[in-house]
Amino acid sequence: MAEETLFTDDFLRQLINVGEVDIVVGLPTHNNAKTVEPVIRAVQAGILKCFPRERAVIINADGGSQDGTPDLVLGTSIDDAWNASKVFALRTLHSISTRYARTPEPGTALRTILAAADLLRAKACVVVSPDSTTIDPDWLQRLVTPVYNDHFDLVSPIYRRQRFEGVLMRNLLYPMTRAIYGQRIREPYASEFAISGRLATDFLTQEVWNDDWGRIGAEIYLTITAITGKYRVCQSFLGTKTQPNRGAGDLVAAMRRTVGALFSSLDGNFPLWSTITASQPVTTLGAQSEVMQEPAGVDRKHLREMFATGVAELEPVFRSILSPSTLSELQRIAALEVGEFSYPADVWAKTVFEFAASYHKSVISRDHIVQALVPLYRGRTLSFLLENRDVSGEEIETNVESLCHEFERLKPYLLEVWADRK
Repeated sequence: MAEETLFTDDFLRQLINVGEVDIVVGLPTHNNAKTVEPVIRAVQAGILKCFPRERAVIINADGGSQDGTPDLVLGTSIDDAWNASKVFALRTLHSISTRYARTPEPGTALRTILAAADLLRAKACVVVSPDSTTIDPDWLQRLVTPVYNDHFDLVSPIYRRQRFEGVLMRNLLYPMTRAIYGQRIREPYASEFAISGRLATDFLTQEVWNDDWGRIGAEIYLTITAITGKYRVCQSFLGTKTQPNRGAGDLVAAMRRTVGALFSSLDGNFPLWSTITASQPVTTLGAQSEVMQEPAGVDRKHLREMFATGVAELEPVFRSILSPSTLSELQRIAALEVGEFSYPADVWAKTVFEFAASYHKSVISRDHIVQALVPLYRGRTLSFLLENRDVSGEEIETNVESLCHEFERLKPYLLEVWADRK
């Protein structure tokens, strides 16, 4: 999609009426009527409380909502925020909306927001999820201030989560991104983040927009661009993050836009990441990651059955992706009952690395490779739940750190299978 097509005549008129701004708050939506109002109110209150002198605009990029979401965004009165906060902005707070497509494409929504921020010459652009109903006005300050005042280019979030939320992040995205690219960014695929105008402008020129990952997985590419481009990166503790209830089929889509995009990034960045041998801490503002102790209901038996069924039914596929020794180990694990089930960290890291190498070699359809990882991820999820069911939040963090060390320790194995896999 050419950048010019992101701006319909109506959207362009709205942007011209806004004029240059200091801060853009982007809100990508698709049928979020049930959750968007408290989010937009928190954003308005955050601007009034933390940035009353700055020129700000809220930009809603909507992917064809059928439930009136854009109307709710535009109809949420700033007067309510004024009355609640007793603070009045010294500038006009604009709120505009555009429909970028008939179907949702997260990457296209992000590109629309960034292109608007570039056109308006914004110093900072913050993106907020319409599902983040636990957001409070201070989130805006914690995200924007490091960009606006301290000249960071990317501010990634750290959340307080329930103990068994964010499993994909803790068990795959964070450990692998950290091992590959050498930066300890806890949320490489973030639903809330802030970037500088400089990074927004530069990211718009990336080749990623010309392939499928530009439409569905641009967020993780943005993080990788910030790391590999030597931009200033930090992370900021926001607070409690709840995870929306998703259907079972959403896991495949989530793996495509996160793991698929991460695997895809490895080819072009090989000269850089292949020389990285350790990870470095990232400047972190506020509290460290914290885990709430509320239990989460999980059907462990069902997870074990989906893992075992996947290992059995996809054996021909796995023979083209995995080494004989890894496949044999997975078949051994699949025979274990829930009470003795364990998918060890080193086996999991080797599994992921062999999938990444097979993706690089395109041993079968790349999309099929990502889908084939789903049942194995369910097995690792079960192991993670069992390992951490009776431990403290601090111990969970220690276990995640141990997993990250296994990914880093075994990175030479990735380089080996990357080069030699047949």
